[in-house]
Amino acid sequence: MSGGEVAGIIVAVFWAILVSFLAVALVRLAQTLRATTKLVADVTDQAVPLLADASTAVRSAQTQIERVDAIASDVQEVTSNASALSTTVASTFGGPLVKVAAFGYGVRRALGGRKEDDPRRTVIVGRTVSRREKRARGKRD
Repeated sequence: MSGGEVAGIIVAVFWAILVSFLAVALVRLAQTLRATTKLVADVTDQAVPLLADASTAVRSAQTQIERVDAIASDVQEVTSNASALSTTVASTFGGPLVKVAAFGYGVRRALGGRKEDDPRRTVIVGRTVSRREKRARGKRD
């Protein structure tokens, strides 16, 4: 065997090892691609129904939002009507009722008379009257 033949055998062995490693790498790559393809198919099978459910939920939510918006506008209209009604009632009955109450108070004061020596109407500055004293005064009168 000459040196050229030995070198040729060494190159052929390294070439066979390299081809073997490349073949193993290609087999593993093919397995990985098959697994990835299966995973994508499974995700697609599960994602499509989920997207359909999500679309249905969004449509339902939109319908509910439209209903709430209609209710809110109705409540706003009722509120403005109630405000207008309370303003009308206050302006219509407020002034005359105050006048009637003032007149009634004046009539009571005029007809009831006023006793200057009434101890219930006497104010004592700086002294607190207890409840017992108030009750005792009420029984005397």
